[in-house]
Amino acid sequence: MPRKPLAVLAALVASLLLPVLPARAATPPKAPPCAGPRVETFGPASLTGAIVGAVVHEDKAYVVTRGQKPPVLAEIDLNSRKVVRSVRLPDGPAAGEPEGGWATAVSGGKVYVGTYPVPDLYRFDPATGEVERLASFGKNGGYIWSLAAAPDGTIYAGTYPDGRVREYVPATGAVRDFGVLAAGERYVRAVAADADNVYAGLLDKGKLVAINRATGAVKELAQGGTGIGVVAEHGDRILAVSGQTLIDVRKDGTDARNVPLGGSLDALTVAPDGTVYGTSRPDGAVHRYRTGDSAPTRIADPPSQDDETRRLALTGDGTLVGFSGSGGMWSLDLATGRSRFTDLIEAGLPAGAERPQSMLLVPGRAVYVGGHFFMDVRDLRTGEQRRFRVPGEPKDLVRRGNKIYAAVYPSGNIISIDLRTDEVRSLGYLGHGQQRPWDLEYDPVRDKLLVASAPLGAELEGALSIVDPDTGHMDVYKGVIPGQSLMSLSLDAREGVVYLGGDVLGGGGTPPVHTSASVAAFDLRSRTVLWQVEPVAGYRTFQDVKVHDGLLYGVYKRNSGAWIALDLATRTVRHQGTLSGYGELTTHRGRVFVSTFFGGGNAYELSDHATQLATGLGDEWYTNPQLHFEPGSWKAWALSGRHLARIDLDPSCPPLTVTPPQG
Repeated sequence: MPRKPLAVLAALVASLLLPVLPARAATPPKAPPCAGPRVETFGPASLTGAIVGAVVHEDKAYVVTRGQKPPVLAEIDLNSRKVVRSVRLPDGPAAGEPEGGWATAVSGGKVYVGTYPVPDLYRFDPATGEVERLASFGKNGGYIWSLAAAPDGTIYAGTYPDGRVREYVPATGAVRDFGVLAAGERYVRAVAADADNVYAGLLDKGKLVAINRATGAVKELAQGGTGIGVVAEHGDRILAVSGQTLIDVRKDGTDARNVPLGGSLDALTVAPDGTVYGTSRPDGAVHRYRTGDSAPTRIADPPSQDDETRRLALTGDGTLVGFSGSGGMWSLDLATGRSRFTDLIEAGLPAGAERPQSMLLVPGRAVYVGGHFFMDVRDLRTGEQRRFRVPGEPKDLVRRGNKIYAAVYPSGNIISIDLRTDEVRSLGYLGHGQQRPWDLEYDPVRDKLLVASAPLGAELEGALSIVDPDTGHMDVYKGVIPGQSLMSLSLDAREGVVYLGGDVLGGGGTPPVHTSASVAAFDLRSRTVLWQVEPVAGYRTFQDVKVHDGLLYGVYKRNSGAWIALDLATRTVRHQGTLSGYGELTTHRGRVFVSTFFGGGNAYELSDHATQLATGLGDEWYTNPQLHFEPGSWKAWALSGRHLARIDLDPSCPPLTVTPPQG
């Protein structure tokens, strides 16, 4: 028998001397994939201090928030630049409560606010701090777009969607309706008033009209080339902005002057000597104009770059005060040209959760949520959250390397955001009337950004824009679907074809010329339309389209919730059905999913039929309900109410019922 090495024998003896340990427990089986919590929430997805209405009274300013529910009316001390008081409109939750107030005016020392999407008139008394609801000018879904106070204190309101002017008498509470101002008009976007007349700017029909306050007689003063969204009066003249033209006309309709702007103005105010001050869009610069000038004169750089100005006012010390839609207030010393900007949240304005515009998941790194003039970011590595300013509403987001690209409303600006530094840069503006970008994709084969867009106002035709992300060069193909705007696009990068989903209503301000929305195939190499079809007669608006496995899936906004799967080879509908509402499609792990509005907020898988995966997500998206799946997982980032959520949408699990958090 061979002798064992001493080291082996020593090891054997040592092992015999070790204590006897209990047997190791077997590894517990993994929990079934459908067990346990399937929804995680992470607080408000997008915080906002954005404002809509603003007005100055004595040494105070009053602003109304946008997107918070219910909205905040905040009082700002102009000397300290601090929010000194705030109230809610209304002061308690209710069905159909407002989300903001575009319209503000001062009469008799009290502040009046016109709200949306419930078109109600409120009054705030600075002396007592009380808020009172005075009247309603329509049903849920309407807007009071504008308010003006006549010299005797009577309040005039411009409304949507009925396109009317209404009168409210504070002393008696009496309400008067001046009726239809122009056939088919929906928006009275701006009003001004003097002792004799109310002056209204009509957005759809582009008319400037005067309404006699005593008789109600309507007189057209001027016809703009496009919608009129800003009106101001002084002395014997009325000024109105129609696109890139300033209309300067006497109040009797004579001596009309059309002054080229080279852009547009989003706010006007008039000094006692008749000097007009305005802010230009999209840059936010300050301009001066006097009747007889051939064009306005730029007098100051933007106090808030690329921002919307909600209101301009002059104070007695020669200071111009502006209120920015992003949630800011600025002042400009007209003598020195020095300006100062104040972020209203930093000044004490209560921030709140808003309805998000867009979302993007950068796997393993962060979730980006586009809000109103801000981007909120949740770092997936640390759990920390941060936010930074962007120039508008990012309607869609896409990633290319270390940058995110956003298509921004209302300017049509395409911007880049550096993932490492949050630096925001503009690639340029779509132009061609394309201020409403709806969908954005990145073509990795040709290294281009693709944008589907719609016009504003009384135009029908949208555009496909092809953007170089390095140089900003843009090729804009307006009318690529004749007579329709574009709501969506889907890229087949390998084939070099982008599929476009149309909308016959366009900007919504002119009668459509088609009755059915089209799908078109656009060749990115030849830059030509290969074909165009109308998949379903009478369905007018696609909300989203997505190509997958030889089929083009489409979800309609009109008729809401209808969906189809179009065979691209035969261009015929292979499958179709109805969902709870419309939303955005996505593909993941060889399957097609969609998240929708209405019915409580739902998620589905689409194949030859629709399978509901979740309900109760809420209807709190501003633009389009979205799902963003983690790679290799059934976990999707989405919303639960207005909160950021991570939701298990495993198709093999039973349907999930989500209970959104409050607030």
